[in-house]
Amino acid sequence: MQEKSRGLALFTFLVFVFLLGPLVIISITSFEGGNILKFPPEQFSFRWYENIFQVKMFISTFKTSILVSFAGNILALLLGVPAAYALSRFDFKGKTILNTFFISPILIPGIVLGFTFLRYIVVAYHLPIYTALFIGHTIIMLPFIIRVISSSLANFDFSIEEAAESLGASKLGTFFTIVLPNIKSGIIAAVMIAFLESFNNVDISVFMTGPGVSTLPIQMLTYVENYFDPTIAAISVLLMILTALFMFIVERLMGLSYFTKR
Repeated sequence: MQEKSRGLALFTFLVFVFLLGPLVIISITSFEGGNILKFPPEQFSFRWYENIFQVKMFISTFKTSILVSFAGNILALLLGVPAAYALSRFDFKGKTILNTFFISPILIPGIVLGFTFLRYIVVAYHLPIYTALFIGHTIIMLPFIIRVISSSLANFDFSIEEAAESLGASKLGTFFTIVLPNIKSGIIAAVMIAFLESFNNVDISVFMTGPGVSTLPIQMLTYVENYFDPTIAAISVLLMILTALFMFIVERLMGLSYFTKR
């Protein structure tokens, strides 16, 4: 029994090394003082963090990523909250099929989804790149919005809503004054997770960007094709910090165990 425990502990340690090792290496190489990305660094410097703000395309694509993620999040929220409420509150024919439809962007490989968006959003309807990018990112954020808010609604006592309606409150008024305030932590968590999914997305964005319009992850790929300095490592560290901060807030608001309950 003790040998099994040791073996499990060793296996767990190796898994952590496998998962965290690349992150540690990237973090260390981001402080390389030379002109070439190498590990271990020969000298330490913050010059490549400074270089991020000197490359105009990084600033421009960062703004694009923020804009697309923020705007898409708003639309996904407007669609996702009512959808999550309906799926959690009511039993109706085709509910399982509808739920599967809403989460299908998660189930379909990103490359397949990206090519489909290119074929049927950009090519077929000749939509502007910004509009196509906005629609594509809204679609990939919607499943996360619905999933997280549905998990939050799973613990909501709908009898409170029924009691409010029995006292004369309208259904819409009850929704805004009773339901939404009780799931606000779930909404905030959903927004953060969906934002990260959109901001860091590559497989969808690579099909839906064009001349003069790109997102930060795509610009990072373009940069690394032409340059081999630690700038990309520095950006990666900043994105890891942003992701960790968002996940910490989500954990404090809801607890990550929420997303495994249903």
